[in-house]
Amino acid sequence: MKTEVDLLIRNGNDLRRNRTPPFFGDVALDGDLLAGVGAMVGVRGRTEIDASGLAIAPGFINMLSWANESLIHDGRSQSDIRQGVTLEVLGEGHSMGPWTEDLKQLQREQQGDIRYNIEWTTLGEYLDWLTRRGISPNIASFVGATTIREHVIGFDNRRATPDELERMCALARHAMQEGALGVSSALVYSPATYADTAELIALAKVAAECHGLYISHLRNEAEACSRRSTSS
Repeated sequence: MKTEVDLLIRNGNDLRRNRTPPFFGDVALDGDLLAGVGAMVGVRGRTEIDASGLAIAPGFINMLSWANESLIHDGRSQSDIRQGVTLEVLGEGHSMGPWTEDLKQLQREQQGDIRYNIEWTTLGEYLDWLTRRGISPNIASFVGATTIREHVIGFDNRRATPDELERMCALARHAMQEGALGVSSALVYSPATYADTAELIALAKVAAECHGLYISHLRNEAEACSRRSTSS
């Protein structure tokens, strides 16, 4: 352990989930590294904070973030950063790519108070573009099954043809190769609700091939709950 670190937080209540019960101690940070946890005897920080009476916790993860536009407007992310959120996970059903030119135009027309130029096409290009602009939190994203469907089929209420499904899988695979966490769906909203089980399985298989995840907003849990209540 080094005797001098960049930041030393003393006397805090450590709330990491693998600590039961929590304990009071120090946390040492050096550069991007967690240099030590516990009684930091003989260690001093270039900056020191007395956290007596306060809690020390790792950064929180916003697992369902819609900061994809607000981060464009203000990359400081003050509303979440001040609540301890250090990772924004984007892309529930819809993602910021891959987009066709028609989808880009639709996105421009639907912009509200936050106005911005669309200088990307794929999801990976959006994440790189956003990072270059400068943002406070870490970001990650799923690729939206809805976005992929809109890219290939548009907004039609029908099944994907075999050729279209192959193209959709190729888009999902490319997004995974760009760093997407997996494929996400939000099946209660159109045109996502037009997707059948075979389509979702095909996209989920692509995510699995790339060691990614499939997550979903269910089609309509309210009606299912109502039916169960009536039958019980």
